[in-house]
Amino acid sequence: MSKLADSSHPTHPAVAWIGLGIMGSPMSENLIKAGYNVTGFTLEQDKLDRLTAAGGTAAGSIAEAVRDADVVITMVPASPQVEAIAYGPDGILENARAGTLLIDMSSITPQTSVDLAKAAVEKGIRVLDAPVSGGEAGAIEAVLSIMVGGGQSDFEEAEPIFDALGRTIVLCGPHGSGQTVKAANQLIVAVNIQACAEAVVFLEKSGVDLAAALDVLNGGLAGSTVLTRKKDNFLNRDFKPGFRIDLHHKDMGIVTDAARNVGAALPVGAVVAQLVASLRAQGDGGLDHSALLRAVERLSGARL
Repeated sequence: MSKLADSSHPTHPAVAWIGLGIMGSPMSENLIKAGYNVTGFTLEQDKLDRLTAAGGTAAGSIAEAVRDADVVITMVPASPQVEAIAYGPDGILENARAGTLLIDMSSITPQTSVDLAKAAVEKGIRVLDAPVSGGEAGAIEAVLSIMVGGGQSDFEEAEPIFDALGRTIVLCGPHGSGQTVKAANQLIVAVNIQACAEAVVFLEKSGVDLAAALDVLNGGLAGSTVLTRKKDNFLNRDFKPGFRIDLHHKDMGIVTDAARNVGAALPVGAVVAQLVASLRAQGDGGLDHSALLRAVERLSGARL
């Protein structure tokens, strides 16, 4: 019998979810809606209260959350947080049962994922790196793209869980491959948002009806998922975070460093990485990444 089928629930594995932020909360709730028993842990009490209100169970520690789990899913901001929750006496590897499947859905460096998988083998724990794309809206709507690194059999066992969270689910290769593809995704998204932001400022300064212009642009070759998702942000100057500049700054660091390691030139990506960094330095790190519009407005002398 599959390890994931061997649980107290007749059809679903018991899931521990570590990290209940902008992405983790709605994703864990989608698993609950799909019939999974989810025990969660995070540092904020209000997020634990939200989980219990949705039908999940709050744990008082990582150890408590993972000890009876068949699957542990982590969704935290960056590599240091993944290492903090995975390692050490209070971490996942020391407290999860042998045979547990650990699915890290955070966006971290490929090397961190490779190192985690190697360390987990010694504990009899299997690992998949499975970062996602689609932002808060994609998490809520369960239409995320999920790029996975790891073994084929582990991927196949995890597919029902992924199906409850996303729409496009692809095994990209061995450990770390999911993170490499996610880094490429973040490069494309950042460059796309920057291009959209520049177009918005150009259109507005030219006196064009912005809403009409974005509608027709999005219907042609210039159209994109980014423009569809962020059009209202641009029109309404609504930069409530779906994906924060702080996190995209972290991701641009990952992709530029990884590209340097493999000898890939990212000339446009490097410029956009600096623009993201400058926006963060100007105090906009907590805003949605569509706030790249503010950086273009500053450069163009527009009133914010």
